[in-house]
Amino acid sequence: MFTNKRNTRAIRLLLMGGVVSAPLFFVVAIIQSFTRTGFDIRRHAISTLTLGDMGWIQSANFFLTGLLAVCAAIGVRRLLRGRMGGTWGSLLFGIYGIGMIMAGMFRPDPGLSFPSGAPAEMPASMSGHAGLHSVAFFTAFICLIAASIVFGRRFATQGERGWSIYCIATCILAPVLIVIGSSIASWIGVIMGCAGIVAFGWVSVLSARLRAEALQV
Repeated sequence: MFTNKRNTRAIRLLLMGGVVSAPLFFVVAIIQSFTRTGFDIRRHAISTLTLGDMGWIQSANFFLTGLLAVCAAIGVRRLLRGRMGGTWGSLLFGIYGIGMIMAGMFRPDPGLSFPSGAPAEMPASMSGHAGLHSVAFFTAFICLIAASIVFGRRFATQGERGWSIYCIATCILAPVLIVIGSSIASWIGVIMGCAGIVAFGWVSVLSARLRAEALQV
């Protein structure tokens, strides 16, 4: 009995990493968006906050968010081991976390006059580190979309229609926002940020749901 309680506490603690990951990421990013000189959320992606003298803050934000997601992945695995979502759900969460860590390690190219001294336009070609940043971020994003499908199917099988609809809505809305943002350069930062809120927010909400479920096991 003691072992089971200790295991439940460990799982809930690991899943708490997922619960706080999205709020932490966006609170830190939003504060910077209003305090970093030259940054315009309408035109600049959140990733560009990793640039400049204070860029280490956003790099650390990516890293910590990814680490918390990896913790959540371990919690998902321990909670759902042998059940639907236990393998693919935890694996996709884990890759998402690693992708976020890698996105913090490699920075995008400066452009659109940010940071100070950057060219007024985006670079004509992408540097190697910027390419790795993009690959890492979009790998993480795609893994979340795939994970939302996995859990949507899980909830549908369990007869939890509302949760299933929420998961499927996430896997549709987030990519649609990415496509829209890519076509509206003047508001790309805001729209891409909204896509992140939808996808990363899903991680936090789902982690909270699974954390509550841990008490019932």
